[in-house]
Amino acid sequence: MVKVVDSVGNPLVDGDSVTLIKDLTVKGAGQTLKRGTVIRSIRLTGDDQEIDCRHPTIKGLVLRAEFVRKV
Repeated sequence: MVKVVDSVGNPLVDGDSVTLIKDLTVKGAGQTLKRGTVIRSIRLTGDDQEIDCRHPTIKGLVLRAEFVRKV
């Protein structure tokens, strides 16, 4: 099993909520997610640096774990 940690070293598991720690431009969506945005119900992908997320305006969002912090 792959261990996924956030930007400060907290372990992440399926269903956690995370907060963005910097503004991120989403490729293909023409949109920027602002720092402090809360993403709920993440899913781990099997990669130690990527998490699958849901956002109301963006489908199929995948974030790098280094840009999020566990809530």
